[in-house]
Amino acid sequence: MGSMSGILQRPLIAATAVAVASVSSDLSDKLQPLKSSETSSTLKPICDSPAQESKSSWVSHISLSKLSNFSFVSRVRVPVPHINYYPVPNSPSGFAPNLLSSSVVSSPTLLNLYQSAELAKAPKPTTFKHSIPALASDVLYRWHLPDPNACDVLEDSDCSSVKSRTVVVLLGWLGARQKHLKRYAELYTSMGFHAITFTFPMAEVLSYKVGGKAEQNVDLLVNHLAEWLEEEHGKNLVFHTFSNTGWLIYGAILEKFQKQDPSLMGRIKGCIVDSAPVAAPDPQVWASGFSAAFLKTRSVATKGTIRYDESGMEEFVDRKAVAEPKPAITEAALLVVLEKFFQVVLNLPSVNRRLSDVLGQLSLGQPNCPQLYIYSSADRVIPAGSVEMFIEEQRKAGREVRACNFISTPHVDHFRNDPKLYTSQLTQFLDDYVLNCCKCSS
Repeated sequence: MGSMSGILQRPLIAATAVAVASVSSDLSDKLQPLKSSETSSTLKPICDSPAQESKSSWVSHISLSKLSNFSFVSRVRVPVPHINYYPVPNSPSGFAPNLLSSSVVSSPTLLNLYQSAELAKAPKPTTFKHSIPALASDVLYRWHLPDPNACDVLEDSDCSSVKSRTVVVLLGWLGARQKHLKRYAELYTSMGFHAITFTFPMAEVLSYKVGGKAEQNVDLLVNHLAEWLEEEHGKNLVFHTFSNTGWLIYGAILEKFQKQDPSLMGRIKGCIVDSAPVAAPDPQVWASGFSAAFLKTRSVATKGTIRYDESGMEEFVDRKAVAEPKPAITEAALLVVLEKFFQVVLNLPSVNRRLSDVLGQLSLGQPNCPQLYIYSSADRVIPAGSVEMFIEEQRKAGREVRACNFISTPHVDHFRNDPKLYTSQLTQFLDDYVLNCCKCSS
């Protein structure tokens, strides 16, 4: 479709102008209040529960007629050209990152993004170095070796061997940097697994072409994984994806495995999906993600749900009412602009066709491995109802699926808010499905 950067400028200029004009203004006198959530009566996480009633994206609560009173909204037109001169800061929490300025995109650092560890076979896990060298944070992917202290002397040697021959591939949300995924990698390496952290620069999305640099970088990762799997019999993969972007990258990897060597699909022993999916090109979802990326911590997407009892005091059990934060004028305007933009972009033939192929692979062509879905009813980017609908579809297709609803945690922020539960879910999943053979034989 040429370059996506050629159709972005005016909505983003308008959004930037709004952000400069007002960051903290409230929409109480311009917008209808958001409806209270009625999906749960307790803040306790719900794991492996039946699917709940589907909820629409919170973007749909914003009144376009109210916002049309603002002149800058009525003047916005789509499509639009180039955004090179309008940088926006990075987002550690959304599935879509901020835009990069032309000076960053053209810098030597980003022109040489691909960097990875040499995959020389080490004789034993105990010889691995756990520390990560001080490399540029914008490398595409990085290999993390198991922590030598993770080898428990009481652990069965078969389980230690399985861990040393398993790589967990972490696929970050767009805009995620290596430092954001490092804590997840450390969680796995502390258990004795290898880990790879893969990040996807926003600049490659803006200049996306079918078969272009973005897909070439996925090819590099796929070839790297295939080479590692071929080195020794018994090596396996586990994927851990973040938000819809990480999940879509996972779908592209499955496509390439299927075409390159279908037997590679059988080497995938599990998939963990954090804060996803929405299995359709939904402009509201994409607008919510990009808005969160632009505004970072000022976005309501980064806020969990606050519960109050009848006296107005914060309550964490047996809630009587729910107070959801409202988007400021900045965010409401940005959402309108972005939703209009994605209504055009997601329907471009080449984009729609490519998304349909990947989504089809993820819906119908996943490997026959167990799946774990971690999500939240308070996620304002990925509706919990969409996740639960997809879970039910996978179960009906005969997949082994586990799920845990964290209820009140924001988008891709479940680990930071409840590390104990998050860790226990991962550990139990790995024990039951990745290490089950060695545990049964011990």
